[in-house]
Amino acid sequence: MSDEVTGGDTVSVLVVDDQAPFRFAARAVIKRADGFELVGEAESGEQAVDLAAELHPDLVLMDINMPVMDGYEATRRIKQQQGHWGLPVIFISANSEISALEQAFQAGGCDYVSKPFHQLEVLARVQNQLRLREL
Repeated sequence: MSDEVTGGDTVSVLVVDDQAPFRFAARAVIKRADGFELVGEAESGEQAVDLAAELHPDLVLMDINMPVMDGYEATRRIKQQQGHWGLPVIFISANSEISALEQAFQAGGCDYVSKPFHQLEVLARVQNQLRLREL
């Protein structure tokens, strides 16, 4: 990724997924991209809310289906935190139903990627959200 998208600054990313293989895959995407830094990984919605408050990431990659607190609720709670209403949250889920997509956007998500995902697709969507944020 070029510095034109990140403005020369490192973009901090929080990855949230209860499944270790998908956190690993998302971690690989972030590490592969220039200008990105993985600042945290959460295994649950509760952890995501806490880490977002602590780490103040620039972007969140959020799973939907997690026990106790799903990604929708975690996103709503993160967006309620001071300074996070505009935080880009990209949902990544195996659920490709239109109702899941609708709920993701209603919860405050800005994009949606279906699992299994391709690294290039995730990077393109991340870059797009960062361009939009800059505008």
